[in-house]
Amino acid sequence: MNKEFFAAAALSSLVSMSGYAFELTSQDIQEGQKIPQAFEFDGFGCSGLNKSPQLQWVGAPKGTKSFAITVYDPDAPSGSGWWHWSALNIPASVTSLPQGADLAKFGATELKSDYGIVGFGGVCPPQGDNMHRYQFTVWALPVEKLDLSVDASAALAGFTVRSMAIGKAMLIAPYNR
Repeated sequence: MNKEFFAAAALSSLVSMSGYAFELTSQDIQEGQKIPQAFEFDGFGCSGLNKSPQLQWVGAPKGTKSFAITVYDPDAPSGSGWWHWSALNIPASVTSLPQGADLAKFGATELKSDYGIVGFGGVCPPQGDNMHRYQFTVWALPVEKLDLSVDASAALAGFTVRSMAIGKAMLIAPYNR
C-alpha cells in the first residue's frame, strides 16, 4: 500500500470536524501495518480468532455525549464495501475497549455486521485479493443514545452517525490473505 496514503489518513484522523485533536490508537493494530491474523474472521474461508482489537481514544470534542465505533472495508468486492462492526451508544465516559470487548458491559448496542452476526466480524478479504484497507473509526456524538433499532442495517447506522458526528478519529490498517 502507498505509504503517503496512510500518512495522509493518519494526519487527517487526528483532527476532528470541530477542530479538536481526536486520536484513535490500539495496542493490537497500527496505522498502515498489516493486521495480525488473530483479528481475522472465523468463517467465510478464514480461520482467525474473530476478536475485536484493543482500542483507545483521546481528545474527544467538547459536547460529546456518546461514541459509536464502526469498522468498514471500502475495498470489499461487494459494490458497497463491507461493514465489520457497528457499535452504538457507548457512554462518553468510556475511552478505551479491551481486546475482545463485551460492549454490553458498557451499555452499548451492537448491530449485525455484513456477515449477518451481531458484534465484531473480523477481517476476511477474498483469498488472493489485493490488500484491503480497514477503517476503524470512533465517532463523537452529541446525543447519549441514538434512536436506531437493533435491526437497523450497518449502512443506516453509518449514515446516521456521519450525519450527526461532532468529531471522528480513524485508524486505517491493511490486510490480505
